[in-house]
Amino acid sequence: MARQPGCELCEQIESPAWGLVYREPDLCVIRVLDAPEFPAFYRVIWNEHVAELSDLSELQRARCMAAVVAVERVLRAELQPTKINLAALGNMVPHLHWHVIARFDWDAQFPQPIWGPRQRSPEPSAAERLARDWAALDTQVQQAVATALATLSNGQPS
Repeated sequence: MARQPGCELCEQIESPAWGLVYREPDLCVIRVLDAPEFPAFYRVIWNEHVAELSDLSELQRARCMAAVVAVERVLRAELQPTKINLAALGNMVPHLHWHVIARFDWDAQFPQPIWGPRQRSPEPSAAERLARDWAALDTQVQQAVATALATLSNGQPS
């Protein structure tokens, strides 16, 4: 990966605080650990420093989106959220990455985006309500992404 100085994703991708779940030459998946109100918040990060999805080749775009969909499917199956939020804003960090966030009608900001105004103070907390073995969920995400990318590489629909 060609790191770009000053890019948070380039500089911190290896940080233990970022919860690396899956990594390969093209992309990686992390679970965002510094958003405790949203414990099921993942990022799919394209390793090469590009700003836009259209900067990727058709095959690269397909691989990136296969990873995003794989993460979404695991979250839907395991957590039954009210909604999955997908976002590829890149306004603050112009390095292609997708946010994949399980949202619940009881979460602090719902129905606003997670960066929006707080709507309530959920009791118990999100982590207590979801009470998951997060390492096991991360393993499911890892396996789903690996399978989706292998299937795509073999020319099979995912």
